Amino acid sequence: MRIDVITLFPELFGPFLTVGVTRRAFESRQVDVQLWQLRDHADGTYRRVDDRPFGGGPGMVMLVEPLERALAAVRASRVESGAPAGPLIYFSPAGAPLTQERVRSFAQSPGAVLLCGRYEGVDQRFLDRHVDEEISLGDFVLSGGELPALTLIDAATRLQPGVLNDHASHEQDSFSDGLLDCPHYSRPEALGDDAVPQVLLSGHHAHIARWRREQQLALTSLRRPELIAAARAAGRLNARDEAFLLGLASESKL
Repeated sequence: MRIDVITLFPELFGPFLTVGVTRRAFESRQVDVQLWQLRDHADGTYRRVDDRPFGGGPGMVMLVEPLERALAAVRASRVESGAPAGPLIYFSPAGAPLTQERVRSFAQSPGAVLLCGRYEGVDQRFLDRHVDEEISLGDFVLSGGELPALTLIDAATRLQPGVLNDHASHEQDSFSDGLLDCPHYSRPEALGDDAVPQVLLSGHHAHIARWRREQQLALTSLRRPELIAAARAAGRLNARDEAFLLGLASESKL
């Protein structure tokens, strides 16, 4: 999987690529991250990549021409290496929210080119000509696209085969089955008056699995009820799940 990142701040990515459980994937190039400094493709002594917006207003707008030259260089490099062209993804508050389903799809792809915007935004003409997909992390604004790019890279990399020591780890993550994850406990068994639930100490795998499922349902119902509705619509809830949720609803009315 190859990921090319067009950014004004490639130095932000260096530490991330050399630490943590995903480091092995980057070092082995199982996930090959290539960083492209946008200023290297700008003209003039000052390597300018932005200018004032037509119509006035605050902020600056990223210019089309340096972006097009950078993208052309990325495309040529991908062709030379034998990598598919890949879509161009731009991080923007106007984009579709990033979900675990989208991350899984991205993780199974040959990769993409990620554009990290800065300033007030990118000239719309570049977006119209070249961008295949816009992604948002949520209903808030960041200073640039580097943090969303890092987020997507990390989320997709941990799904690559062999990256996590236990493959089941990501299968039990929040959102992997449409619900939030259940609570987790480790030693000590008792922390003052706060003890680990006895079912987790029972060794009875079926009972443990059911307890975890019910905890997922309870937590999701409390904090993200829209996910319960989506799981129900997708047919991911069985009769036992529905009975448990019905019991929760009855208790809440008492």
